[in-house]
Amino acid sequence: MRIAIDAMGGDHAPDEIIKGALEARELLDAEDQLILIGVQASIEKHLKLAGCPAGAIQIVDAPETIAMDESPVDALRKKRNSSIAVMARMASNKEADAVISAGNTGACVAACQIRMRNLEGVNRPGIAVVLPTLGGPVTMCDVGANIACKPANLYQYAIMSMVYSRQMLGIASPRVGLMSIGAEDAKGNELVKKTRDLLKTDPNVNFIGNLEGRDIFDGACDVAICEGFVGNVILKLTEGMVHMLFSAIKHELLAESMELALKFKPVMTEIYKKYDYHEYGGAPLLGVDGTAFICHGTSKSRTIKNAIAASKKYHMKKINHRITDYLKNSALRTNGD
Repeated sequence: MRIAIDAMGGDHAPDEIIKGALEARELLDAEDQLILIGVQASIEKHLKLAGCPAGAIQIVDAPETIAMDESPVDALRKKRNSSIAVMARMASNKEADAVISAGNTGACVAACQIRMRNLEGVNRPGIAVVLPTLGGPVTMCDVGANIACKPANLYQYAIMSMVYSRQMLGIASPRVGLMSIGAEDAKGNELVKKTRDLLKTDPNVNFIGNLEGRDIFDGACDVAICEGFVGNVILKLTEGMVHMLFSAIKHELLAESMELALKFKPVMTEIYKKYDYHEYGGAPLLGVDGTAFICHGTSKSRTIKNAIAASKKYHMKKINHRITDYLKNSALRTNGD
């Protein structure tokens, strides 16, 4: 399997990206191939410093880089030799079986959608993240790829996330919930109400109805569906809340005594690791015709290592084939309305 990684994407590129790729080699088979895309001289320098033998990892030169704050469409149009553009082009040309980037999310989504195209039966791709909770991992989709959804889009997100949860996380019958402002059927806007009707119609979906924000972390569901605007707000709010809580606990422990803080440090470290999103690597872009993982901009080597492992598992589990099969054989037909 050939896995292409954008070496220039993310706040800690290329150092942490290359380090993660090197660490991932122990998780791969001998016939698997890693491809680093980016400024060739910079990649070669980092590989040499790491003691990586020449030729152990393929390098594809991409002299341009898309910054995190650039307009995705404009950047892709102007920077055709950027690492993100080259990465998506390689996937389109079947030169890579999976692609991974921690770069500009909008550019990654646009490049993959334009080059790789959508799976049959999918109108819009969606980014799915796995949220660690006390009740187990919860897959939430979409968290930013599509902020102008139609009911058919959300229905397809539910199907794709359900397949992902089943195959990647081992949940036999994922409980699917729809994000709303109340659990009652009467709650929600027209998008939520029409999507709920679609999900109720499909007997093969374990649909549990509307979800409120707190339900995600209360163990009420295994899959949470929403439009990208809502999902992105939930994701960023969660990240901020986790950071604030750990900082507040640390502050209070230190204020009490250094001895108490040191005593609790191993426990806090273990808790943080257990519920850290870095453990799940990247977020799959569900619905594109290929394997594409988008990583957090703050990704470290551990994130990239886990994303590489996840991309191989996704590819080997034939997730896309299972999604298209489900949509093709479903009695329910959606046309994007």
